[in-house]
Amino acid sequence: GILPAPESSHAIKAAIDEAIKCKKAGEKKTIIFGLSGTGYFDLTAYMSYNNGTMTDYIPSDEDLEKGFSSLPKVE
Repeated sequence: GILPAPESSHAIKAAIDEAIKCKKAGEKKTIIFGLSGTGYFDLTAYMSYNNGTMTDYIPSDEDLEKGFSSLPKVE
């Protein structure tokens, strides 16, 4: 199966809604939507959010500098 990213889930819902409208109206239509991501890496975050255990972490200037220093130099 496919586990769509949350953004894609909205597109899937809109496509299904449009297909239902077409079916009711007897209209044939090609419906295209974007499906991106797997959502796999977000599952832990979703679980934390739903369980009420998610914390808000604001990186310090030191944390940011450490991350920035690991970026390749582009000139």
